[in-house]
Amino acid sequence: MPFDFIIVGAGLAGITAAEELANVMNKKVLILEKRDHIGGNCYDFINENGTRINKYGPHIFHTDNNLVYNYLSLFTMWDRHSHKILFKCDDTMVPVPFNFISIDKILPKEAEEIKSALLDKYDVKSKIPIKELVESENKHIKKLGDTIYEIFSKHLKKVYNINDNEIIEFIDKLLPFRTSYDCRYYENVYQAIPREGYTNMFNNMLSNHNITVMLNTDYHDIIKIDHKNKKIYFEDKEFEGHLIFTGMIDEFFEYKFGKLPYRSSILINEIIENDTFQDNAVIYYPEEYHFSRITDYKYLCGDYLESTTIQLEYPVEYDITSEEENVPFYCVPLEKNKEIFKKYRKLSEEYENITFIGRLTEYETLQMDEVVEKVLKLISEKFTGLSTEY
Repeated sequence: MPFDFIIVGAGLAGITAAEELANVMNKKVLILEKRDHIGGNCYDFINENGTRINKYGPHIFHTDNNLVYNYLSLFTMWDRHSHKILFKCDDTMVPVPFNFISIDKILPKEAEEIKSALLDKYDVKSKIPIKELVESENKHIKKLGDTIYEIFSKHLKKVYNINDNEIIEFIDKLLPFRTSYDCRYYENVYQAIPREGYTNMFNNMLSNHNITVMLNTDYHDIIKIDHKNKKIYFEDKEFEGHLIFTGMIDEFFEYKFGKLPYRSSILINEIIENDTFQDNAVIYYPEEYHFSRITDYKYLCGDYLESTTIQLEYPVEYDITSEEENVPFYCVPLEKNKEIFKKYRKLSEEYENITFIGRLTEYETLQMDEVVEKVLKLISEKFTGLSTEY
């Protein structure tokens, strides 16, 4: 059957776009996905132990956006989950984002002086940029900032494989310090995990008969892009519809301005014959060991099994030529990479019948709710002509 839209990528962006186009606009949509499953990096499944795990690392949905939450609630029930993470620093487990409890853990001898200095300058429940702590004229506050920055630096080196000179570019992006005892990773109103899993939610979103999904399909094998004339060819015929691209923007343009670096991870799952493996769902290891974090899925899946599944994550560089399963997880937001991306973004604006959206094509680490919000707004304003505030 003829398609009105072709979507490259069955991740969160592509699935949300397909659902809206099919259900709201009654359009026929083809989704091309090179992996053997839908859901992108949010994909989850039940393993042989009966534990639901995320194939590509833990995903917690969180948002303050009522419209986004209500939209996804059409396709799933939720289990509330207040996510917390710990950093292992020496032999101490430290809550992050850093807060008053963190001070007690990493600087116990100076904890009271640091807290007093902070409360003399800031209100309770303030969020203080780490850069501001580092540049403080107060010796206690600066000591805190330097200590936090050193811990984050070790983490960034491991995850992003960057050098000392590049780490300083991340300081504005670091999680701010909280003048509170709140150890939750997120402070959003809604923090939850789909009750039957993300994959079930995505299947519900794609249930419309107007949507066709082709898995194990590289879009290069189905469509051809005539970059000179800005035309799309589908099965050797010029495609009169619209293409929505959610993949890597540098790959789409055949690396015209060079490759954009992405980081990936090797994830190893292990069944542990015990109720839990560790004292928290996620623990990061910025110093020792080659892995960057361990996830204990017993805290996330809500099952009452007598065993659990842990997942060790080893950061690696994304390599599109690798024969091993290797998918892009994060962009590397250094200024030199942003300059390359801007060239691709400007070039993309020349393609009237192609829309680029999603984490990979926008070269930005967007949260799940941000992706959904962007797609809903795009479909509403670009393809229906309506203007909706999300």
